[in-house]
Amino acid sequence: MHSAGLSTTFGDDNVSVSDGDRARSAAAAAAAAAAAPAGGSGEASEGRALAGVDLNLLVTLDALLAERSVSGAARRLHLTEPAVSRALGRIRRAIGDPILVRAGNTMVPTPRALEIHAEVHDLVQRAHGVFAPVGAPDLAALDRTFTILGSDMLVASIGVDLLDRLPRRAPRVRLRFLPEPTPSADPLRDGTADLEIGQIDSTAPEIRVETLGEDSAIAVVRAGHPLTEGPLTPQRLAAARHVLASRRGRLHGPIDDALAALGLRRAVAASVPSHTVALSLVARSDLVGVAPRRLGRDSLAALGLVPLDLGLDLPNLSLCLAWHPRFDADAPHRWLRAQVRDVIRRSITQGEF
Repeated sequence: MHSAGLSTTFGDDNVSVSDGDRARSAAAAAAAAAAAPAGGSGEASEGRALAGVDLNLLVTLDALLAERSVSGAARRLHLTEPAVSRALGRIRRAIGDPILVRAGNTMVPTPRALEIHAEVHDLVQRAHGVFAPVGAPDLAALDRTFTILGSDMLVASIGVDLLDRLPRRAPRVRLRFLPEPTPSADPLRDGTADLEIGQIDSTAPEIRVETLGEDSAIAVVRAGHPLTEGPLTPQRLAAARHVLASRRGRLHGPIDDALAALGLRRAVAASVPSHTVALSLVARSDLVGVAPRRLGRDSLAALGLVPLDLGLDLPNLSLCLAWHPRFDADAPHRWLRAQVRDVIRRSITQGEF
């Protein structure tokens, strides 16, 4: 294992070495000894890169310094005394110091042993941390900004619930919501975004995509709109003027395909970059807009808009959660995914118009 705590520089007589540096060097030399054959020269092991280092030697040294006894260290490590004694011999050769010397019926540490004790223990604890299973993050101390890609309608639907959780659970976490990416961009793959929600644009094969549910499209108009009187037929729908929400400026969508199958064509007056703008225009005109039935519930109610069934054969809208596998085992990211997953599912199961 390579570690910043196990690296050092040897052989430069012009460099002053602090006590901490000496401790790190000694600990590194002890670890390097594990990679060298028994009886190998100290100079050869010092000049060798620390590849293939046996961290068990550091564990043994830590136990010896704590117990100050070969037998005590053996009991702690569940090893035989001869095995610990041989390891102590290798450590002594690597460091060039006895480490423990006999004083009557006990063993006492040398000054060098006392010097490196804290550093050795720290290295062992850090190594244990590296190999420990991923646990729950310390949310109170978590200081991180997460970037989430999603449509403005979806963010408006889940944002309040999601943001209300942060002060109580992770007060130092910040969320950055960005629009869905362009086709040429792949923020999940390049690491500029943590999550994408809604209908996923990423085409990278390694991206994890979890489907959370589905929604359906409805027409929306202002209160008192002529379409609110009588049934909404495909003919009446096609005759009205429409506004589309498309960040790419599209003037054609699934509704146009469904109307074309019936020999009809609607009049699209404008395409705007967000649902917020589209709904604002609908609220103040005779334009017809389209919104998700469940996720749009709160936004439509706030604007006083009237939902209308389209009566067309349209595909459902998949609501998904996507991330790059580099974050599969990242504890804070796993916590964020759980929160986003929960608020989206709550939003699509709270009912509809």
